[in-house]
Amino acid sequence: MTEKVYVIHENEEWTVHLFKRLEELGVPYEDWFTDAGSVDLTNEPPQGVFYNRMSASSHTRGHRFAPEMAEAKIAWLERHNRRVVNGSRALRLEVSKVNQYMALDAAGIRTPKTVAVSGKEQLLAAASAFEGESFITKHNRAGKGLGVRLFHSKEALEEYVDGGEFDESVDGITLLQQYIQAPEPFITRCEFVGGKFLYAVRVDTSEGFELCPADACRLEDISCPADGALETRPKFQVIEGFDDPIIAKYERFLKENGIEVAGIEFIQNAEGELFTYDVNTNTNYNADAEAVAGKYGMLELAKYLEHQRQTLTTLAK
Repeated sequence: MTEKVYVIHENEEWTVHLFKRLEELGVPYEDWFTDAGSVDLTNEPPQGVFYNRMSASSHTRGHRFAPEMAEAKIAWLERHNRRVVNGSRALRLEVSKVNQYMALDAAGIRTPKTVAVSGKEQLLAAASAFEGESFITKHNRAGKGLGVRLFHSKEALEEYVDGGEFDESVDGITLLQQYIQAPEPFITRCEFVGGKFLYAVRVDTSEGFELCPADACRLEDISCPADGALETRPKFQVIEGFDDPIIAKYERFLKENGIEVAGIEFIQNAEGELFTYDVNTNTNYNADAEAVAGKYGMLELAKYLEHQRQTLTTLAK
């Protein structure tokens, strides 16, 4: 029986391009859409390579318990020594910013000052840690810029918390985080496949914190004044020749945490200090930016999964 690549996910819009690339390469695969369902733990899983691309923002698509169901499947797979790309450790970091920051800190990677808070009434007390500083709120189980708001005072936070717009994280943990003021409105996202650096993307943040690069999250390019006229610049641009010492640190971090596919985001302040604030283990790629650069993340991912499948097939003989 031919081993397949099994893709564990909850968002069909995010797997279209991967499935297309797998088909182009002639890779046998199976779609393991994971939301509701069951796993018979007394049975053995099929042989093959299992790729986990579960998302922390699944609840925004009506799939509240998809990560928990994915965790059950992955525990079952790992118990039977199946080859899982982005296994249980990767999933644990995907659904918790707190876990991400602690793992990054253990790897010697700087993150913004952050306070984790449970309960609206505790937020104001926790904000005292940022006295005189601007800070943001964000969800612990996040993605899609969930819960990101900027505050310049404790009083502004109090107005938000007491108003009708307060948005609590699905896991009940809100993060208060140091606001990093970049000299220009952009962040950098580094993409990795097989634990190795693929390319870096400059992402324009001038219109907000929704930074998802996928076609399904498509945002319009940014219009900006230039010489008295409007000039359009792309929201996502692959950076040619990006080479920074942070890449080696990121690769070590990924290896230490069993993460093979990821997009890691950082921001730099006016002094050039670099702060890492997000690890995406279900990373997506921007088609327009890739077409300009001639680099294709989903193609490289499909090749990597096929290499893992071929290796597994060879070992089984």
